[in-house]
Amino acid sequence: MQRLTILFILVVLPLNLVWPGSTGKIAGRVLDAVTKEPLIGVSVMIEGTRLGAATDVDGMYTILIVPPGTYVVRASAIGYHPASMTNVKVSVDLTTKADLELTETTIQLNQEVIVVAQRPIVQRDLTSSSAKVDAEQIKAFPVEDVAGLVNLQAGVVEGHFRGGRSGEVLYLIDGIPVTDAYSGGAGITAENHSILELEVISGTFNAEYGQAMSGVVNQVTKEGSRKFQGSVSVYGGDYVSGRDNLFLDPDSARRGNLTNELYPADTYQKLRPNDIADVQASLSGPLIGEDISFFISGRLYNNEGYLYGRRIFLPTDSTDYSSNDPSRWYRGGTGDNAYVPMNPDKRSTIQGKFTFRVSGANKLQLNLMHQDRTWRSYDHRYKYTPDGAYRNTSTARMASGTMTSTVGEATFLDLHAAWISNRENMFVYEDPYDTLFPVYTRRLSTGGSAFFTGGAEDLHLHRETQTVIGKADLLSQPTQQHQIKMGVEGKWYRVWVNNYGIQNDQSTNYRPQPVYFGRSEFASVVLSPRQFAAYVQDKMEFDDLIVNVGIRVDHFDSQARILTDQLTLSRPKQTKAAPFEFQASPRFGLAFPITDRGVLHLSYGHFFQIPSFDLLFLNPSYNINATESFQVGNPGLRSERTVAYELGLQQQLTDDIGLDATVYSKDVRNLIGTQIFDIGNGNKYSQYVNQDYGTTRGFILSFEKRMGDGFGASLDYTFQIAKGNASDPNSVFLDNQTDPPRESQHQLAPLDWDRRHSLNLSMTWGNSQDYTVTLITRLGSGLPYTPALQNQRTGLLNSENRPMVFTADIYATKSIPLQGAQINVFAKVYNVFDSENELDVFTDTGRANYSLQSGYSGRPRGVNSIKEFYTRPDFYSAPRQVIIGFEVSL
Repeated sequence: MQRLTILFILVVLPLNLVWPGSTGKIAGRVLDAVTKEPLIGVSVMIEGTRLGAATDVDGMYTILIVPPGTYVVRASAIGYHPASMTNVKVSVDLTTKADLELTETTIQLNQEVIVVAQRPIVQRDLTSSSAKVDAEQIKAFPVEDVAGLVNLQAGVVEGHFRGGRSGEVLYLIDGIPVTDAYSGGAGITAENHSILELEVISGTFNAEYGQAMSGVVNQVTKEGSRKFQGSVSVYGGDYVSGRDNLFLDPDSARRGNLTNELYPADTYQKLRPNDIADVQASLSGPLIGEDISFFISGRLYNNEGYLYGRRIFLPTDSTDYSSNDPSRWYRGGTGDNAYVPMNPDKRSTIQGKFTFRVSGANKLQLNLMHQDRTWRSYDHRYKYTPDGAYRNTSTARMASGTMTSTVGEATFLDLHAAWISNRENMFVYEDPYDTLFPVYTRRLSTGGSAFFTGGAEDLHLHRETQTVIGKADLLSQPTQQHQIKMGVEGKWYRVWVNNYGIQNDQSTNYRPQPVYFGRSEFASVVLSPRQFAAYVQDKMEFDDLIVNVGIRVDHFDSQARILTDQLTLSRPKQTKAAPFEFQASPRFGLAFPITDRGVLHLSYGHFFQIPSFDLLFLNPSYNINATESFQVGNPGLRSERTVAYELGLQQQLTDDIGLDATVYSKDVRNLIGTQIFDIGNGNKYSQYVNQDYGTTRGFILSFEKRMGDGFGASLDYTFQIAKGNASDPNSVFLDNQTDPPRESQHQLAPLDWDRRHSLNLSMTWGNSQDYTVTLITRLGSGLPYTPALQNQRTGLLNSENRPMVFTADIYATKSIPLQGAQINVFAKVYNVFDSENELDVFTDTGRANYSLQSGYSGRPRGVNSIKEFYTRPDFYSAPRQVIIGFEVSL
């Protein structure tokens, strides 16, 4: 196995591939303004940079590795007046055309010729669907983070790209993959004010992008400027809603024969401007001359959330509702009755990016990031004992370096190295020996329709994934028609998992003790999987045809062991080394103009992805307890596979309005599911296997009105059908837990995120120098659910739909110049109309406001009423959120 790995490295290492795209290209032609003949040897430079090129015998030039942004391109030659083109906008992985004409010096000119470029309505070299949002647009949108920007894009439903499962997206920061290999989500994200351009690819994508089946989110962050610049923004806000009886009912604490003296009904303060607090700052400029520059940014964010509980009970409180006579119930509540946030979110981010410009295009970049987060997820059963619910923390760190050097007239070599750490914890009390841990039976005293009146969750989940990445890159433009990318990368992981339960009963002398056996989570393990990849890609640009063709090879070795016999779990376990895997992924894209204002594109590709490590390495010791239901991972899982097709049309309708129509199809195989193994004597366990499948069909129709005359807008409609045999890898396991076990789905059914109709509208008024107002509205059909009554299905899987959802968000800002500085005063309002969108529903009624069970359930064995228990604020979207603030920029 080691010999094969070494052979693989030796074969592909000399290719020196390019890191996933974080730059674009400017290309064009320089002609004589009078004769229209091409000019040879003209110097074409990007002002404010050291990037440039000279024209060839046909007057053609190409400037590679241009960071996204807006530039001035200047052409000059002996015997000619110089000419410039302003407002030249460059985007990642795309070619920006900048054609210039020079006038001979023998012709008198009053001033240098300056041409203002217009962003094209139709992007001629776009071979698959891609949305790009620049820094100016990001600043004008009412969104708080990258996830909010991504969910604005057509074809994306709550993080699911074109019907795919979550965790099928590749996240990049400055071309470095930052996807958390353990969870499949974004391991670390850049803050909005640090992003120069965000690219969201929801269709097929080039061979340079790997380990993703549904999409790519590429975040390109800002570099240090040549002059000192800085900004500080501060804002605060709160949730302002008339739905107080939904989100909290203070009088409910007095129900169930509780006296006012024991549980006073404190007034809930509805408006607290500091419940949402956000401070953001950035500073950039030169360190030593113009050759060394820096960009530093930071953010502190705190949101108390909109779901509250009341601390009537503490986890250590003891209650007794065993008597059939409520007058004999014992309620030992010792809480302070304070209102406690039950879905708070607190984050902090700091980033430092340093650029060393050596000469020409040669430079070295260092990027450092640190991100902390603390949050809680609402648990309805703990509404009166909020301290007993889980608390989550995460820490993400990244250090990366990139060295770019010129090895030829149009050839660039990049060397990359990165170290990334993702650490997550989930617990109630951080110290597993904390004496505040209650006896486990505290949670068992209340009935099924009652809130807990004591007790706490008892699992401790800890894990960390460290990733070391190395990559060598080569980008070359040997001719005007061919741009070659080739390369190799390696990833070495260190996965540490430490999961256990807390036991506190007579067996431990009522002292909390970590428990490693007897539960479904086990002791500390360290694993060292590794991964290698290589690709080659050619972008061919002709006058009437653009072709992207490439192939990618991926290799993965879990460095773990699998069971030799899944039906015989002997002690010690009989295991063998898990097999390693090779996959080849061909990619193809084509774009060709049908008129001077329209372009068709066609793309096709195979996309493979290694399953997330939580599915590979769950319970790697294969410890099975006969008294409980257990799941185990499977290091021998094969890569999941998607085959995707796309056909699209870009059409310019007027000088500033364009149409984009796309039809797409995806077939997904080898998705992860679970299989039940019967090991005799009524004992069973489940293991993850490649058995699920799915399919997606849909089309997107969008219109865009380019910003002009103080107004810009975009409108998109998506119709999509996303089906599969299961939405959750654990579906078979969960079906087997019902009594009696439920037959699992084998036919295609709508997936949980199958939103058939989506309509998004965005409108912006004003300009960034004076004022800006942006309104974003979203309308979508309801997601599916499975009808059931008393946990027994009454219909087919996901055969009914929730109500439709609608939301409107608005952002308004006013700029005030002040002696070399600029002050921006702004306001954001999310869910302007305070819409009560029913995001989840009771499966017996299909609505969030009523369950049939509330009509025939008896009196709860607890302190709450039956009405309060079936009032689910977490089933609804967040209420109206109002934020105001200011920004000072230098």
